Amino acid sequence: LAAAAGETGLARLSWEGETVSAPATPALVFGQARVVPPPGAFLQATREGEAALLAAARDAVGNAGRIADLFAGLGTFALPLAERAEVVAYEGEAGMVGSLLAGWRGTGGRLKRVEAETRDLFRKALIAGELKGFEAVVIDPPRAGAAAQSEALAGSAVPRIAAISCNPETFARDARTLVDGGYRLDWVRPVDQFRGSSHVELAAAFVRP
Repeated sequence: LAAAAGETGLARLSWEGETVSAPATPALVFGQARVVPPPGAFLQATREGEAALLAAARDAVGNAGRIADLFAGLGTFALPLAERAEVVAYEGEAGMVGSLLAGWRGTGGRLKRVEAETRDLFRKALIAGELKGFEAVVIDPPRAGAAAQSEALAGSAVPRIAAISCNPETFARDARTLVDGGYRLDWVRPVDQFRGSSHVELAAAFVRP
């Protein structure tokens, strides 16, 4: 496998989370940050799709000065948003949290403060009290959605929510929870980044009137 990786010019080859060969550093760029992902890290499907989702997230959070990024991954949203706001990122995989923070530190102070915590938001959602003080939330859960976290958000006073989803069905369920909690669904934008499939990504903005 290591020989094959060298012959094909792969930066890194991993097998079930273990690095077999790493002749180069696989680095990604999120805004001004350079991030080295751990093996198996989550990424958006296309560069164009990622750009569209980031633009939507920026529109949804507006001029918020302090943002919580839930299911933050490697910092796809957290790091670019830190150009204008302080961000606290929550992610269940410790390896991705470490990569996110290393990427932020590598910017040499060009970004506002970014904090990150390893936290399983399915088992331990941020409750309303913990969400106090955030002017906006970005939430990008996996296909299962974020039922528990949406219930907690519905009981919070966060003014703006940027919701990203790769499953319209669970998005609709969680959106219903937020609307029943007093939020208004301001807009929804589909993003067709799953080429050759029927799946669709979407971004939405919720606001507290």
